[in-house]
Amino acid sequence: MSTTTNVPYRLEFAVEVPGTPEQVWEAIATAKGMSAWFTPTQLEEREGGSLHFTMGPEMGSDGQVTGWDPPRRLVYEEDWAALMGKDPDTLSPLTSEFVVEARSGGTCVVRVTSSGFGTGADWEQEWWDTLAPGWLPFFDNLRTYLAHFAGQRATHLEVSASHPGDVASLWSAVRAALGLTDEGATVELHGTTGTVERIGDRHALLRLTGPVPGMLNVVVYGEGEGLPAGAAMATLRAYLFSADAADYARREEPVWREWLDGLTVSP
Repeated sequence: MSTTTNVPYRLEFAVEVPGTPEQVWEAIATAKGMSAWFTPTQLEEREGGSLHFTMGPEMGSDGQVTGWDPPRRLVYEEDWAALMGKDPDTLSPLTSEFVVEARSGGTCVVRVTSSGFGTGADWEQEWWDTLAPGWLPFFDNLRTYLAHFAGQRATHLEVSASHPGDVASLWSAVRAALGLTDEGATVELHGTTGTVERIGDRHALLRLTGPVPGMLNVVVYGEGEGLPAGAAMATLRAYLFSADAADYARREEPVWREWLDGLTVSP
């Protein structure tokens, strides 16, 4: 008996970013570019090319480029069933389309559409409900990358730590420890200084100014996002842009990890 895959899911949004269409295309349609604001990416830059997003230790998403029209339109497909440990034959591919439209004044609008068909299972709707809040903050990264670091290659530094308690308590602890007060505020983490670019309900984006320039995402996750009830996780994810960034990342990673592990979280 075959499964009927006829329940549509769709996410659409648009972001305005600085840069020419060619600069934006390099950021959204190359391995070097996507790795500099999203997640470490492998990409064969052609129609039919393979695609891999690294999403954590032993975790990732494989896909294929199905539309390639530089510098205007990129389409790729991923197997979202496999991401959730489900039978791939029960779902259509997850299709993502990026369309770049030039605007006057040196900016572009990037229109993003993600769509797929499922069976209507509860877990499918839950997955789509978390797609936008998990993905949209990365487009603040894209905007900041194009404004300050366009064309540069990123070195990654990422640490995570789980703590007992809920998301709100952990986010409050992280905000207080980092001094995340208002957008535009200056913060410091063990000698690393930066400016708050964006603060959300449980995430923040900092533009790092020294000793290594870059961007830092601060994110808190909770129950229903791969964590059991009564636990929350904080992640610091940095994109660093300088010749000595790799040395800095190797030296500072254990320092950042110790700091995150040692947070005091009040219920």
